[in-house]
Amino acid sequence: MSKIKIYYDKRGRTLSVWFDDPKKEVVSEEIGDGTVVSKDKKGKVIGLEKLYVDFPKKSSPKSIPIEFAAT
Repeated sequence: MSKIKIYYDKRGRTLSVWFDDPKKEVVSEEIGDGTVVSKDKKGKVIGLEKLYVDFPKKSSPKSIPIEFAAT
């Protein structure tokens, strides 16, 4: 299993989460509400991007807790 990669672009105001190698992306599709999914050539979702992300001034992306569940 690949490591999950998380990137925050302050200038572009985007938060990207990759479940696989970003170089495998062949298509991106906006699914609504500023959320974009990235897919590989087989149509498998390998990442997602949230647009228009602004963090509170007193916090930074390094101090925001991330919660996930593994099955």
